[in-house]
Amino acid sequence: MTVKKSLAMLAMSLAIPLSALASEGAERLTRLLEPLQTYQSSFEQQILDGGGQRLQETRGKMWLSRPGKFRWEVDAPYRQEVVSDGEEVILYDPDLEQATVQALDMRVTHTPALLLSGSASELTESYDVTRSQQGGSESFVLTPKDPDTLFEQLEMTFRGERLRALQMTDSTGQRTAITFNDVRMNDPLVDGIFDFAIPEGTDVIRSTQ
Repeated sequence: MTVKKSLAMLAMSLAIPLSALASEGAERLTRLLEPLQTYQSSFEQQILDGGGQRLQETRGKMWLSRPGKFRWEVDAPYRQEVVSDGEEVILYDPDLEQATVQALDMRVTHTPALLLSGSASELTESYDVTRSQQGGSESFVLTPKDPDTLFEQLEMTFRGERLRALQMTDSTGQRTAITFNDVRMNDPLVDGIFDFAIPEGTDVIRSTQ
């Protein structure tokens, strides 16, 4: 999704130093994220190459709780689960009967989900943030300051106070575009939603990365 700026925002960008715009964007994004305690939704995800051609399309559900807990379930076309209890992340592939377990990387530039699950205070330190608005939607483009990161740009789009879309672009130009539906914020979550028991017989790989 291309960030579209209104004429008013364009005029502001000409009059205000980029550093000030980045600061304003980070502060506004922080204000949107700080009240969030839990988040759950269904999602549709597309992976696009540098030319915009669709490489893959998936859908599923996600749950999130600050700090650092999330569950991401892909239902179709191939099942997959990613679960974090705040300390470890488990990636489970039932078709391969394989699970990868690794410590949660608390760097927000390596784990974008942490932007939602409690690391909003690191925005100014970790990213250059710019904001644009069109109608009832606000978009934030985040560019990591650390070159050692998994993506070159991340865009978050809110409608009202709710996150509706997330897009990540890597160094090859490939984009992961996620649209969230049926969003529920700060509702109670099912007990044990962030616990994951690895099925018996699964090949378990423990990663040190």
